[in-house]
Amino acid sequence: VDQLLAANTASTNDWQWRKQLRYYTSGGGHVTMRMVTAEFDYTYEYQGNAAKLVHTPLTDKCYMTLTGALHLGMGGAPA
Repeated sequence: VDQLLAANTASTNDWQWRKQLRYYTSGGGHVTMRMVTAEFDYTYEYQGNAAKLVHTPLTDKCYMTLTGALHLGMGGAPA
């Protein structure tokens, strides 16, 4: 939220908002995940120990890169 306020984010079309990992719910418990132009059904898969994840600007870039790759039908596993 601090990043959104610092960037004077005023619209859902602003980059600062679109680059956030967002979750939307609809009727019947259906959850959708969105980030930039990617959209996926959230299937409650294990996400690891997020409480111990160090959140940095690089973390944000990694999430955007991996989400974009999955959106394009590519994988995200290191070679």
